Amino acid sequence: MQRLGTGIGWRPEIADAVERMPDVDWVEVVSENLCPDHPPESLKRLRARGVTVVPHGVSLGLGGAERPDEGRLTALAERALALGSPLVTEHIAFVRAGGALTASPRLEAGHLLPVPRTRDALDVLCENIRVAQDALPVPLAVENIAALLSWPGEELSEGQFLYELADRTGVRLLIDVANLHTNHVNQGEDPARALAELPLEALAYVHVAGGFERDGVWHDSHAHPVPEPVLGILSDLASRVTPPGVLLERDENFPEPGELERELAAIGKAVELGRTAAVGRTATVGRTDGVGRTDGVGRTDGIGRTTAGGRPPRATAAPEADEPESAAARKAGEPAAGEPEVIAAESAVAEATRQRLGLAQTALLSALVAGTPAPEGFDRVRLAVQARALASKRADVVAKIAPELPVILGAGYRPAFLAYAQAHPMSGGYRLDAMEFAASLLSAGEPDDREARRALRAWWLERSGPAPRSHRPAVRAARAARRVLLRR
Repeated sequence: MQRLGTGIGWRPEIADAVERMPDVDWVEVVSENLCPDHPPESLKRLRARGVTVVPHGVSLGLGGAERPDEGRLTALAERALALGSPLVTEHIAFVRAGGALTASPRLEAGHLLPVPRTRDALDVLCENIRVAQDALPVPLAVENIAALLSWPGEELSEGQFLYELADRTGVRLLIDVANLHTNHVNQGEDPARALAELPLEALAYVHVAGGFERDGVWHDSHAHPVPEPVLGILSDLASRVTPPGVLLERDENFPEPGELERELAAIGKAVELGRTAAVGRTATVGRTDGVGRTDGVGRTDGIGRTTAGGRPPRATAAPEADEPESAAARKAGEPAAGEPEVIAAESAVAEATRQRLGLAQTALLSALVAGTPAPEGFDRVRLAVQARALASKRADVVAKIAPELPVILGAGYRPAFLAYAQAHPMSGGYRLDAMEFAASLLSAGEPDDREARRALRAWWLERSGPAPRSHRPAVRAARAARRVLLRR
């Protein structure tokens, strides 16, 4: 596994600041926001300097019931090749549901939603990841997500789920310590236990981010400073393994460059604190794994540990998170030692399993975005919190990709969009959502202000045809004449 070092999420709003940061070794870019044929000049300059660029996908939905979309996989592969990336990353999440598998309308979440930690979901996820691995030109790493709600009837802890996922597929892990903190506050899950159960030899790199707490719920906003508890979890992780890379995520509410550099310095200090703690407890704890640490769960797996929960031992690797044997063998087209026909036998997930998962995910997503009854066993209060968060994010993203709409509608934009979202679940991407929102207003004769309505209609017409409308005087005169004639 390539050593990445210290990184930061590249965003257009902070592109100039990132270029001037002396201690940034690599950056991560949202894959869907990048055109592989025309990357931003800032990224070109960073690459010319030797800065590694890693594409980070958000729309594959590897945890969904359907197999990964070939077009999305191709797009992710193109970006990896265009950027010369050593790996690509995605999420352990589902982002859409419905469709042919469940004979129901397709629904888009516009957000990363948690996968149930069940055997069925794990089987589907493993097969989906193998499909993605076969389609990608570089190794894949998958990220644990933050969750506002949990599924009833889960069969595995987060650490156990990730352990088995890495063991069965050889996929690398992108561990987000901020998400471990989020799940601690929202679900009562113990970050230390999760870290103790993880196959840290599969670690690709680490995410660190900030958030905020409201009414006892932690929101992983990526728009606030990194809090001390998140840095503490990072130190705990660094005391168990040397992370190949650590990256600061910031998506909104960008501070001054100096503040970002101070956060990067705090992250580096937290990693060093973890390394110091590892050395300091060598003589006091009983596990021997190359750095003399113990995780308190008494597992043995070839470097002095016994697997938690009775799991079979994994192939061993150095504690510096080298490439798992199974992943290396798979990239070479050969089975790894100890797993010859297992992968082939596991890969044929029954359609009935996918359908069960699809029906469950569709019921949850429908409750969140279409107002259908809450599925049995879910916390209704948390469902309401998640539904509001999805609608709010949807309004924010549409305002960001179609900034003219808040300008045209003024203070009425947000209430109008939230009312629209309540009656119109998203079935495509955010750009289509913006178009359909504008069309719904116009069809209802809104907004009341004539000038605003005229501006909104012009905005919609500009984008609704196969090509932008021409603004040449002769063409505009022809359109005006046509409107006059049509009124006769």
